[in-house]
Amino acid sequence: MMNFEELKIFLDEKADRYNRPEFIEHDPIGIPHRFSLRQDIEIAGFLAATISWGNRKAILKSADKMLDIMGNSPYDFVLNHSEKDLKDLQDKSIHRTFNGEDFVYFIRQFHRIYTENESLEDLFAVHDTETNFGHAIERFRSRFLGSEKHRSHKHVSSPYKNSSTKRIIMFLRWMVRKDKRGVDFGIWEKIHPKHLSIPLDVHTGNISRKLGLVSRSQNDWKTVEELDLVIRKFDDQDPAKYDFALFGLGVTKELL
Repeated sequence: MMNFEELKIFLDEKADRYNRPEFIEHDPIGIPHRFSLRQDIEIAGFLAATISWGNRKAILKSADKMLDIMGNSPYDFVLNHSEKDLKDLQDKSIHRTFNGEDFVYFIRQFHRIYTENESLEDLFAVHDTETNFGHAIERFRSRFLGSEKHRSHKHVSSPYKNSSTKRIIMFLRWMVRKDKRGVDFGIWEKIHPKHLSIPLDVHTGNISRKLGLVSRSQNDWKTVEELDLVIRKFDDQDPAKYDFALFGLGVTKELL
């Protein structure tokens, strides 16, 4: 097992290797990279992140389908769609369990949110006493989903129910992390990257255990917080850069 200093050097080197624009083309982050308007990036990014489970090619294809339906102008569609547009969508197949009804629900919620706010950033504010996005994600959930029960609620995970909320944390990394590599957008100015966590999935979870970064066997919110404690010791200002290292190691199977 590597000691702290060796592990930091190793992960810094891997983060540096995988945090490259070449990474974008085959990753869901490539979907919002087609846009320059902030709100287009947010909506395309949130939708792409929401359906990010399973085969990556299938994810990109499904995201393409959603953008086509929105005329490749997500913000304009969210603000100006007609009821007929939504009615035509209801029975469409989108991505696995995320169906046309879910897509319509998200569009309606976006319409309400963007009528009241200029950016989704306003819904993810982190309070001074908070070290990660756990409470902020819950506040976002309650504002985005509202109180009325709907099947679509399952597509926006909850840290309070001990979910790792991988897809939302990934979306937050895209919006908040700032560097000059051209992968993450860093368009949210009011939220500091030090609050970000690693999106925990099968790959990053397994690699984290192999490297001795976490001891818990489940990929849940408690494990996200366990990993937080370690990666913040490596870099307390930009902990989420290690997502590139862990994800890259997982995909390349370099540690097997």
